[in-house]
Amino acid sequence: MTHVIPKHLAPPTRRWIKQILADFDLESFHFRLLVKAGEAWDRSEQAREAVAADGITVPDRYGVLKAHPAVAIERDSRLAFARLLRELALDAAAPDSRPPRTADYGARR
Repeated sequence: MTHVIPKHLAPPTRRWIKQILADFDLESFHFRLLVKAGEAWDRSEQAREAVAADGITVPDRYGVLKAHPAVAIERDSRLAFARLLRELALDAAAPDSRPPRTADYGARR
């Protein structure tokens, strides 16, 4: 099955998806999860760059330092990325070699 990698993803993320597509035979719903993982990674990187540029705290309208809003975006995007990768179970062994890790992961291939 031929999958079209969205152009809005960052070039390194597009290369990562191409590599996974070369290594794994994904169904269409797996591919959609993979794209969402790529989007979460890109968003996490955007937020990380914003925090690196502006600092971990920013002043509010009263001049009081508050956590940079991108800190939460980075955290949430990292969690989404990790969860999507877990759902894809790309690290699962072949079905004959060992049982799945849990009832809901690892046996999708």
